[in-house]
Amino acid sequence: MQLDLSGRTALVTGSTGGIGRAIAADLARAGARVVVNGRTEPRVDGAVTHLRDETGGEVVGVVADVATTEGAAELAAREPHVDVLVNNLGIFGSQPALEITDDDWRRYFEVNVLAATRLIRTYLPGMTARGWGRVLDIASDSAVVTPAEMIHYGMSKTALLAVSRGFAKEAAGTGVTVNSVIAGPTHTGGVEGFVRELVGDELPWDEAQREFMIKHRPQSLIQRLIEPEEIAHMVTYLASPLASATTGAAVRVDGGYVDSIIP
Repeated sequence: MQLDLSGRTALVTGSTGGIGRAIAADLARAGARVVVNGRTEPRVDGAVTHLRDETGGEVVGVVADVATTEGAAELAAREPHVDVLVNNLGIFGSQPALEITDDDWRRYFEVNVLAATRLIRTYLPGMTARGWGRVLDIASDSAVVTPAEMIHYGMSKTALLAVSRGFAKEAAGTGVTVNSVIAGPTHTGGVEGFVRELVGDELPWDEAQREFMIKHRPQSLIQRLIEPEEIAHMVTYLASPLASATTGAAVRVDGGYVDSIIP
């Protein structure tokens, strides 16, 4: 199966590490010109250098906080032509439900939902005018099985599914597809810290990971954290011409679910 994105420009937000950087690497290997985005110059420059060395592809960086109107405008000014938009930027964390403040709710909505919506509004018209494009929103299994310790995060990812579905309808018949990817718990540096926060520092990492999955994510059929590259492979497929008949979908890379967790 040839996943050829030669001649396409792909923008991946929040791509200086973790899932975003894995997606950027996979898209570069498929031939895309990849735009790495983050908030600080050292992290963006470091990611660009690493990805160029790793993939041999064309990788550029733009420093901009796309969770703000000004940052999104700056990014669009630097990169006005985007064929593949991957809205990967997101924040997560655990917090007791009754302690989530109004400011917390707003912050999760603005970073995890509004930032993606803003960039879709920015780039979708150009895609539809050209008759080809891909929008991919990185959601989470927390959108459909909301953890008790991170309701605000689950809310934002559920909203992102609605955003994806709605814009897919807006792009109907244009040659542009809009999909979301439901990612399960993924092995990144941030998630390692999150796992330790919930299960403690005493256990070796492999045991801590298993403890976390058994106690806090028992719905997983693979019973392990997902590697970022596994999510990246699905994103690259959906970004490719081979996925032209898939739109308005929420595609799962979540480790599977035990019976009756999801209808």
